[in-house]
Amino acid sequence: MKKWTIRFWAAFTAVSILSGCDAILEVEPQSNITDEVYFRNESDFEPNVVGIYTVVRSLANNVTYGTERGEELVSANNSRFTVAWSHTLSPTSGALNYAEWYRGIGHCNLILEKIQAFPFASNPDLKKTIQAEAHAMRAWFYFHLTRVIGDAAIMLQAVVDDNVPELPRSPATAVMTQILADIDAASQLYTSMNSFSKTSYPSRYRFSYGAVMAMKADALMWQAKVLGGGNASLEAALDAIAEVEATGLRLNPIFEDVTKKRAKDNPEVIMAAFYHRDEMPGGNYGKNALPYESILGGVINIDSIPWVYQSGNGQGAYQISPLSRSLFTNTADVRIRCTWVTEIHADGPKVSWIRKMPGTKYPDDRISDNDVIIYRLADILLLKAEAHAALNQGSLAKAALDQVRLRAGTGEYTGALDKSSLEREILNERGRELYFENKRWWDLVRFHKGGTLDIYQYIPNLIGKTTPLFWPLNTTVLANNPKIDQTEGYK
Repeated sequence: MKKWTIRFWAAFTAVSILSGCDAILEVEPQSNITDEVYFRNESDFEPNVVGIYTVVRSLANNVTYGTERGEELVSANNSRFTVAWSHTLSPTSGALNYAEWYRGIGHCNLILEKIQAFPFASNPDLKKTIQAEAHAMRAWFYFHLTRVIGDAAIMLQAVVDDNVPELPRSPATAVMTQILADIDAASQLYTSMNSFSKTSYPSRYRFSYGAVMAMKADALMWQAKVLGGGNASLEAALDAIAEVEATGLRLNPIFEDVTKKRAKDNPEVIMAAFYHRDEMPGGNYGKNALPYESILGGVINIDSIPWVYQSGNGQGAYQISPLSRSLFTNTADVRIRCTWVTEIHADGPKVSWIRKMPGTKYPDDRISDNDVIIYRLADILLLKAEAHAALNQGSLAKAALDQVRLRAGTGEYTGALDKSSLEREILNERGRELYFENKRWWDLVRFHKGGTLDIYQYIPNLIGKTTPLFWPLNTTVLANNPKIDQTEGYK
């Protein structure tokens, strides 16, 4: 694949990495540092692993892929939607260039190759940790990518110049096999460490054993429903979920703390991407949902709305959709006030602003600096309920579902325990619990493939369209590698 040139990054953080950082801070790309001048000693590897997390964070912070194509959002005052939201994707509009994914993959490949020559005799656990994180991140990049484009080229060798092999796309089933192989390699490295403990989370901002098991459960559920993995994948997902539950996590008793409390102090968060007000202009993707002062004229309940002074810190672009609001049928649901607030005017209600990621109010302005959650316990419990429901284990599905419902204040599930009823309720519960957490589109694809709903009849912007569920590739990708085929449905 031409033009996948890999240039490695030197990572610079404001805290000592070796003492265990709680946040991934500033990381500057150094375009001229290659493996020829780097990886001279064992101390070179750890900062480079940290550097790769900037790619993880960038992808986790992009709502084009996990949110926009779903039903969660409609325009507010300042629309910023792409053609993904309108489902008018085509090879010439909204097509994907996957360079960012393969940049992260390439860095992982290079670390895994170069570290073999170093014994780490004084600290063998550090070598295993670095290898485990590289395998985990490579798995995450491929898992994220295959959910976006389906079939993908599997590149496992380190590339340090322009001599990059041209590889065709492998079937999504083969990509998933590689994902699970990397996950298993990471988990085996963790469990073989002298200092291994299931309950250890050295950093909630990096892959730990618990985070690897959460990713495994997620990947296996995708394999089960989208790739035809069936009951074997469902059972394996439940085994991975049991491992996650054994790591000592617990639900926050107060739902508002789920997104407002930092991951390092959050007993529910398994893994997140860190944000700080001074790191990036305007913060994370949540800024698109924050209104700015000048568009709130005449609002009576302005004190209940998370607004900003400057439009650069809040785009006023998104509001919760009527369809997502309709999922919250129980007025006792404590998540309602933490999810949205409707602005009230003298002549009635208007925009319903999202409150899920309100950021932090500083003396000069509000900044959208909440951590971007990648995995948390409630998500995993609902995957557990989903797996049990798919296996026709109704009572077990209900038990997992109720753990989430009871925290929300909605009481135990009292509906039917047949597979169809439970699966629809679990999908709705994920829509309530995980609203605006960049998961909805992939949830809808999974339940569509599993037969719970028809996504082409459920998402308003998909009704009457035949847009494929996976993204097209852009002309740059196709031109750089003649062995790459266009995504099915766009040819």
